[in-house]
Amino acid sequence: MAPTDETAQVDEQTSPFGTTPPTPPPGGDASGQGARMPRWLPRAMVLALTLVALFQLGSWAFHQLIGLLINILIAFFLALAIEPAVSWMASYGMRRGLATFLVFFGLLIATAGFITLLGSMLAGQIIKMIEGFPEYLDSVINWINSSFHTHVRRVDVQDSLVHSDWLRKYVQNSATGVLDVSAQVLGGLFKLLTITLFSFYFAADGPRLRRALCSVLPPARQAEVLRAWEIAVDKTGGYLYSRGLMALISGIAHYILLQALGVPYAPVLAVWVGLVSQFIPTIGTYLAGALPMLIAFTIDPWYALWVLIFVVVYQQFENYVLQPKLTAKTVDIHPAVAFGSVIAGTALLGAVGALIAIPAVATLQAFLGAYVKRYDVTDDPRVHGHRTRRSPSFRARVRGLLGR
Repeated sequence: MAPTDETAQVDEQTSPFGTTPPTPPPGGDASGQGARMPRWLPRAMVLALTLVALFQLGSWAFHQLIGLLINILIAFFLALAIEPAVSWMASYGMRRGLATFLVFFGLLIATAGFITLLGSMLAGQIIKMIEGFPEYLDSVINWINSSFHTHVRRVDVQDSLVHSDWLRKYVQNSATGVLDVSAQVLGGLFKLLTITLFSFYFAADGPRLRRALCSVLPPARQAEVLRAWEIAVDKTGGYLYSRGLMALISGIAHYILLQALGVPYAPVLAVWVGLVSQFIPTIGTYLAGALPMLIAFTIDPWYALWVLIFVVVYQQFENYVLQPKLTAKTVDIHPAVAFGSVIAGTALLGAVGALIAIPAVATLQAFLGAYVKRYDVTDDPRVHGHRTRRSPSFRARVRGLLGR
């Protein structure tokens, strides 16, 4: 008897071990639930979108507040710099707020006095140059007429200068740029006020700030934070005080030169050279020497050359003799590391980064040095720097043995 179609279908679905399950339809399992979206996928998508939105919001807020953050960073380092003076005055029973106010008041008086003297010097030199401009113009015209056989007159030069398009455009641009300059001045004053207020609060409320910071940390971390704070105060204060001492020495040296040459306003110029050369990294020396050279040039061009030679020679003496001795105990970092830190700070934060780069790197180096285990260096000539002595040859050893 031939098998029917139903018997053949049953035989195809059977096996020696029992009945095989039917083949699932394409695109899903037997129950039809494979086409549904997994339950975790919507939550993952929402979480990813939320994280992206928070990142964009944080990036926008950071770019909007970058100016404030830089001002706070400057204020923090300024507070670290005056911390030793404030703590010393507070140790004698004075309130920290009053001690901080006295320190800032002294800095304000010194800065105002320096700016007043420098402004009076520049005003006097500008007035002197304006008064002597006709005589200087006559000498230039006479030299041109005698050298090129021309007949130029001062009246013609003045008329052409007054009625020139260049002067009219310059006056118009200057008039339109007054508002921009005023806005920049007001912005600078606001930044200065912000830095002063934050640095005052950081210095006056230093113990309270440290207590608030340590209250959210375990005891072991509290000791590390306080140690890092103390190292930062020592390194920052030591850096600024060593720079102040080098500025004093530089000012005295340049004052002696300027006084010997008879350059006017020698004390103010000496203070200018000392402060600018020490507290503006890398290019401060050249900016500081430009003003005395200009004033000396108005007296005698040879005097400007002597000032230039002295500035270059003194800079070499300071870099290789004076600075290593004064900063060995306060900011003990390699000159190459200091130079690299200044470049990195300038690339990150501009002039502010260049100014605070060295004390920041010195603080980090001192803090990490406390946790780095060091070992005794092997007594190897390659480590100590001198050349290795050649061992005696085999022939020399034989001769020494026969000689014995």
